[in-house]
Amino acid sequence: MLVDKVEGNTLRTRLVMVGAFAGAILALSLTVAFSWGDGVLGGGRVEESSEAKTAFRSAEGNCVFWAQPDVSDIHLVPCDQPHLYEVTGVVNIGDKYAPGAPFPSVEEWRNIALERCTNDTDKYLGKQLDPYGRFTVSALRPGNSEWATGDREMRCVLQWAAPGGALQPIKGKVADQNQSAVWDTGTCLALAGKTVGNPIDCAQPHAYEIVATVDLTKQFKGGYPNQKDQSTWLDTECNNDVQAYAGGIDLGAQKLILTWDTREQESWDAGSTLVNCMVGAKLPDDSGLQAITGSIKQAAQDAPPQGGQPPAEGGQPTTQPGG
Repeated sequence: MLVDKVEGNTLRTRLVMVGAFAGAILALSLTVAFSWGDGVLGGGRVEESSEAKTAFRSAEGNCVFWAQPDVSDIHLVPCDQPHLYEVTGVVNIGDKYAPGAPFPSVEEWRNIALERCTNDTDKYLGKQLDPYGRFTVSALRPGNSEWATGDREMRCVLQWAAPGGALQPIKGKVADQNQSAVWDTGTCLALAGKTVGNPIDCAQPHAYEIVATVDLTKQFKGGYPNQKDQSTWLDTECNNDVQAYAGGIDLGAQKLILTWDTREQESWDAGSTLVNCMVGAKLPDDSGLQAITGSIKQAAQDAPPQGGQPPAEGGQPTTQPGG
């Protein structure tokens, strides 16, 4: 969960972190709710630069970026450049919070953002927002001092957050992009407890390695295919793709599993037909995932010829106890 360590005038406290992230893990599909990691809020006060003030006053259609952990460098950027937020609208909540009203708690801010920002997102995009897709709503809120002087304007935004909560750079307007919750082939996702975290180097312990992206419309030309039919087809498709990605790999010998996403009806209706095939490892008691270290692609490259001897310094992926 998001840990609210400081409720002050830090720039990070101006970011309202909301949203739920769902994905398929373990064999076939297992829905998991992902939540924000610890340490989202900073410590001491950071004075807002003129660029930061402009960003917090940005208009609909603007895009915002920052690189520093304390958000001190927040600024507007052209939307065709990497950015973290796309502003979808400006909402005044003065109808419910009159002058002198107490400053809302972080949980209240999340509820306000979900209530006031979600409904108008489809109108801004000109199409349906995939409720299970890559992009989620969030907000920029007024700070304590602004609130005390009567500021009730909140900027609704769209963001792309990894399962562990790390914001991912977006390039281009969301309306022009496929909303499917997929990752580039070769991406590894960290292990967070027994489930999935943020992108990480595959040499580090991780939960999954993405081996392919598949378009369900390759097989299903008509209406929405139920998840059982999706999985039946993906069982063959992903097995073919993992061999194309890392030919010669014996997943069973490495105690690895091949799994994939499936799509909900709402995602299909929003045009999200892409899914990922991925390799992971289950804990012995099937209670979650365990860590893998190393890429299966490297493992296949390092595998000896049939009848040969294994290399002295093998690159085989290894599984580690988790839990």
